[in-house]
Amino acid sequence: MNHRRTPDVMPILSPGKHRNARKGACFMEMASYLAGERWSDHPHCTHRLLAGLARDINDHVGDDARQHLVPLIPLVIGVVGDDPRIDAKIALEATLTALPLVSAARQRVAAVGALRCEAALAELDGLPAEHMSARTRLALRQVPDAERWARDFSKVGWGSKASFAHRSAPTIVHNAVAGISAAAVPDPDVVLVDLLTRMIDLCREWMLPAPTETGQIQPRRERTV
Repeated sequence: MNHRRTPDVMPILSPGKHRNARKGACFMEMASYLAGERWSDHPHCTHRLLAGLARDINDHVGDDARQHLVPLIPLVIGVVGDDPRIDAKIALEATLTALPLVSAARQRVAAVGALRCEAALAELDGLPAEHMSARTRLALRQVPDAERWARDFSKVGWGSKASFAHRSAPTIVHNAVAGISAAAVPDPDVVLVDLLTRMIDLCREWMLPAPTETGQIQPRRERTV
């Protein structure tokens, strides 16, 4: 059985993958250590796409901003779930955050990502293929050229449902983080740290049980993004 560990000192996070703690640690490697797992940047203690978002943000922010991620590390431990809608929701939140901030070329990519996430959610929920949340509809309306390009691109069709979680969603998240980090905004690092903070809060709501007034545990009601 794995047991959570308490570090002797607060870690100094650094980008990339590290062979062991003496070589340094990224966000998810430190999470694996605290969770009592084998040293890895792909531990079992965290939902795979939330972990992917954390790795991407760890690698794209500057050294000072990266240390602001340290208090978030314990919060991802035990945040796991197999609802396929969670992958679409994480990817959608990331790409909608990027959409108004990134360059025109990257806006096209973000718009495609938003349409892909909405299509995945509609299929999983048994809704019409053209169904779209009001939030996404409004976000795309603010970037009409990108939306028009993305809709033309999407006419070729999407990949299989099975490929979304393993290929499309991680790509959407990575493109969103890379786009934000290169965006011409006052402090993209602040945006990225806020994105990870917000996403951890949402994932904890979606995947962790909530205590009742009597102290018993019951599943949380799903919250939409």
